[in-house]
Amino acid sequence: RRVHGESTAMSSQTPTPAMDVEEFRRRGYEMVDFMADYYNRIESFPPQAQVEPGYLKRLLPDAAPVQGESWDAIMKDVDTKIMPGVTHWLSPNFFAFFPAQTSFPSILADMLCSTFNVVGFNWICSPACTELETIVLDWLAKALQLPEEFLSKGKGGGVIQGSASESVVVSVLAGKSKALSQLKGRHGDGYSEQQLHADMASLVAYCSDQAHSCVQKAFMIAGFAPSQLRVLPTFREDNFAMRPAALQAAIEEDLSAGKVPFFVAATVGTTSTLSVDPIAELGPIAR
Repeated sequence: RRVHGESTAMSSQTPTPAMDVEEFRRRGYEMVDFMADYYNRIESFPPQAQVEPGYLKRLLPDAAPVQGESWDAIMKDVDTKIMPGVTHWLSPNFFAFFPAQTSFPSILADMLCSTFNVVGFNWICSPACTELETIVLDWLAKALQLPEEFLSKGKGGGVIQGSASESVVVSVLAGKSKALSQLKGRHGDGYSEQQLHADMASLVAYCSDQAHSCVQKAFMIAGFAPSQLRVLPTFREDNFAMRPAALQAAIEEDLSAGKVPFFVAATVGTTSTLSVDPIAELGPIAR
């Protein structure tokens, strides 16, 4: 290891032996002890990290070490360098942003997933991975009492995404694809690239001014201009929820202007104000 200013001939260091399965077993027990101890004392940490921006750059070398370090040295760095910069989202004293909960079974499940380390591109890559994902997401759809269209036995079925933001991107791309496909069908044969660009420019979508920034980012990633996402104002007397009448008026205005509404982003519990858009009223308008 090397701190700024030190001149260490790193290439001459004795290589650290690779971790074998027996050391992995021993370190695994130690890691579970570390994790359990962390949870036992999590309330003793200030929820917000007590460091200044750039603190870690001063503690770590400019480049990755040529030789690996011992696990003891790594865990010492975790304790002395990483822990001071951790914001403890799972602390009972942490009330910012939104819940980021986990559980002991889910942590063990993460260990199991890392052990198998399958890549579920398709069924043959790991049948159990593909089928378990399908089954569990059907369970989720049923638990949420979603219509049967959301189940895998029909045209629905889910795929686990890495984050909520990714899910929004996938939803926008799916809506875009469906809308453009329908527009293409209206034109019949001879559908040109110029017509495709015109159809793309005609698409418009809607969200409230309380929607997460990932909605706007998703539309940028999908190739839309900022003006194609109508951001509807909300008001305190509505607890900052999207007004169905405002959505209806915006859609009618766009239809009159020859635009093609194709997407409404409604939120149940916004990050900024915890507002809840009236899904039951917005749904029929979107249809």
